[in-house]
Amino acid sequence: MISAIANGLSNSTLANIAQNTTASVSIETTLKSLGRPGFILIDSNISHDTKRYAAAKEFLYQAICLAVYLALITPVFKKGAFKLAQKTFFKNKPEFAKFKNATEYLDYYNLASKNFTNRRATLMKNHSRNKFMHDSLRQDLVSQVSPEKYPLIKGTIELGSLIGSVLGLAILAPQISHYTVHPMLKMLGLEKKEESQSVQNQQVKLDKDA
Repeated sequence: MISAIANGLSNSTLANIAQNTTASVSIETTLKSLGRPGFILIDSNISHDTKRYAAAKEFLYQAICLAVYLALITPVFKKGAFKLAQKTFFKNKPEFAKFKNATEYLDYYNLASKNFTNRRATLMKNHSRNKFMHDSLRQDLVSQVSPEKYPLIKGTIELGSLIGSVLGLAILAPQISHYTVHPMLKMLGLEKKEESQSVQNQQVKLDKDA
């Protein structure tokens, strides 16, 4: 079972698809934060004040989701996936013993992905022999044209990022936005206290009727 999981996570196709999780989610959320308010503002069937309120609310919601994702979800789940795999599922895999944490591995991976000339020039500028926990890692980067990238580790980290993006954007970010968007709208003068209370009263009534 563990062997099958390892083979799946180390599959190069899966790694290539998953390695841009953070970038793809960030781009998608950024486009939503600009596109959705834009469509609201050009809607001629909505009053001016309603458009300003709805567009601002949508922009703030998407911006908060993106901030939560980048600041919390991605780092926590990437590091957590590495540690969990290192201590449990793949504790006997030698590649996991070569890196202290996900950050160190990703530093190595980024260097290993550069072409040989640029990678060597980058490493020559940094003469510290403690760049990586294992001296062989630095030597591989300096001497090998195509150093090992350890796809099992990459797949594990990106799987953690993917899980984090789903859970974070579906559960955590909306909850944080629920408690922060309305106060921010009030600060911007787009939501009056009386209007907010009226909306809340209407929501309570709907909940009771349901």
